[in-house]
Amino acid sequence: MKKILLVNASRYFFDEGKNLLDRKDFQVFLAPTALKAMQIHRQEKVNLIVADLDMPEMGGDALCHRIREESESRAVSFILVCRDNSLELHRAEKSGANICLKKPFSAKTLLDHVEKMLAVSIRRGYRVLLRAKVKGSKEDTTFFCTSQNLSASGMLIEADRMLLPGDQLSCSFYLPGSAHITADGEVARKEDMPDGKHHYGIRFTEIAANHKHEIETFIAESLARP
Repeated sequence: MKKILLVNASRYFFDEGKNLLDRKDFQVFLAPTALKAMQIHRQEKVNLIVADLDMPEMGGDALCHRIREESESRAVSFILVCRDNSLELHRAEKSGANICLKKPFSAKTLLDHVEKMLAVSIRRGYRVLLRAKVKGSKEDTTFFCTSQNLSASGMLIEADRMLLPGDQLSCSFYLPGSAHITADGEVARKEDMPDGKHHYGIRFTEIAANHKHEIETFIAESLARP
């Protein structure tokens, strides 16, 4: 299993990156600062680091320099994310990173670089972030929850209600742009969160062809968007 370390102070960067890369062939670690990233890398010996150039305390370029100076940790691929201006590009070019990724970039661009640098073939069952209100129905009971991400084959929801793997339910929600989606699904996995809420991976078992097409179109547009 390949190990990837995401380094950034932005919660959105973590959510996007982890959502995109957190799959069975990768183990994803998160570090809000460069110092924390160095600690994780020394312990885990990750295969790839994706870091932002502009971070508090220590920038991504300085992090890359420090890692390249340590004989036991230098053998790691490094993607440095920076703005498209001469100052940041100059810093990135001198950092020792393998790839300089200019903002804004699409999810597909990041995946293409990850695939090439780790010499892996990434299964293209894409998931994208989606925060939407979901109406769920189980037997004769209706409840509301919030989606976390979406793929053509299912979704991750957050709910107060207790469900069990194997439970059957119906889901109803709207995509951005007002496309109304309905689907029957099954709870495939469950994760209890520290705040008392529950995350459930829902696998769609029955969905109309036009609704699946709406989801696939939404995912493709989201991945292409910088």
